[in-house]
Amino acid sequence: MPIYNRQQRKQLDELVTDFSAHKVGRRQFMQRALAVGLSAGAATSLLAACGGGNSISPTTASTAGPTKSSTIDLLNVWTGEEKASFDAVAAPFISQNKVTINAEATRDLSATLTTRIRGNNPPDMAVLPNPGFMQQLAAQGKLIPLDSFLDMNQVKQDYSQGWLDLGTYNGHLYALFYKAANKGTIWYNPKSFTAGGYQAPTTWTDLIALSDKIAGSGKYPWSMGLSSAAASGWPAADWIAQIYLSQNGGAMYDKWVAHQIPWTDPSIKAAFQAFGQIANGKHYINGAPQSIIATGFQDASYLPFKNPPAAYMYYLGDFTEGFITGQFKKAVAGTDFNFFPFPTINTQYTGAITGGADVVVALKNTTAVQGLVKYMATAQAQEIWVKRGGFTSPNKSVDLSAYPDAVAKASAQQLTQATVFRFGADDLMPQAVENAFWKATLQYVQTPNQLDSILSSMESTATQSYTS
Repeated sequence: MPIYNRQQRKQLDELVTDFSAHKVGRRQFMQRALAVGLSAGAATSLLAACGGGNSISPTTASTAGPTKSSTIDLLNVWTGEEKASFDAVAAPFISQNKVTINAEATRDLSATLTTRIRGNNPPDMAVLPNPGFMQQLAAQGKLIPLDSFLDMNQVKQDYSQGWLDLGTYNGHLYALFYKAANKGTIWYNPKSFTAGGYQAPTTWTDLIALSDKIAGSGKYPWSMGLSSAAASGWPAADWIAQIYLSQNGGAMYDKWVAHQIPWTDPSIKAAFQAFGQIANGKHYINGAPQSIIATGFQDASYLPFKNPPAAYMYYLGDFTEGFITGQFKKAVAGTDFNFFPFPTINTQYTGAITGGADVVVALKNTTAVQGLVKYMATAQAQEIWVKRGGFTSPNKSVDLSAYPDAVAKASAQQLTQATVFRFGADDLMPQAVENAFWKATLQYVQTPNQLDSILSSMESTATQSYTS
């Protein structure tokens, strides 16, 4: 009997996988479930748990047409100033279409959305944290294909192919990438650089030389903080992803993300070691390595802008501008703070940058949902948030003059003109691998001589996660 149970479980797992990937329909699902030995009631319950009553096929979505509705239930991650900015974006749409938007914000969106879907109570729309989750939901048939109602000629004109590829599953567009982040930015104080006679480096060799020069004068060239509650380590993962892309280019980066090369591969080790040049550099970071682990990523961003400066450079995405201006109310963009592009490591990949974005998806096909998605995709709608600050648009038709200052404009320009762009690696990996990656960076900062062991452990986690 135990042998039969294991075999039955394997067959049911395969059945659920096939159903989620649309390889079998409801009737075939029931036939196979009954053949495995489930009762009709148990098979029906399993089908419901897999979303059998609510899965959406691209064909059905495009031919059935939208249901009339004047309300939108939107699950998102925007609170505080972000919520106020989204409300400003939505106001014209609400006024013109007499639509009500009920926006629910949560920082644990993945868990909340999963629970609601399992309870057959999905929101109309959601703003996801990463494209990996979008791919999962699309595979399960939970999302409405946006290309069933968007003007794709206009979309292709407004968004680069890289963004469209990230939002595509099985040939259909399921995601609108919104509120992007450029993670190819190193922040510094121009006044401090001028006073020290420093020049913004353009190559990795120059970056290390500048760091050594500052450290040699008894000052600390870098600030770094990896603390972020349960997500501690993600800023280091951003460092390593940007370094890896700059060293190896997009094709190898994609293989790393897909686990087509092992974590013990020399290329991955080299990216960690390059990060270690900064994290473990001699006299680079005050109190390292303990301070790196204990300091919050936002608090660390303040150090280069103190008077006198407590550090000279800080790496993180372009959302760092909001941290700086929030802490130093009188700071002037371009004068008191600025960034220089992540320096070239391999000249073949000059201008390659990593980034992120909030991912807008639709879970119900209604007139209100279609209208809001169409509106949010436009440059005109996005410019409302752009002008308020704290928003970088991946839409190429957004006028750069809409950005509130020269620094924000330069970041947007770098993002839209990147020679190679890739989403942050950890956000594309299975959750277990992402969590292990974050922890691995913390371990490496504390015990860099254990890198081989750390990467071997990562490989074990990845092997299990990508095959399960």
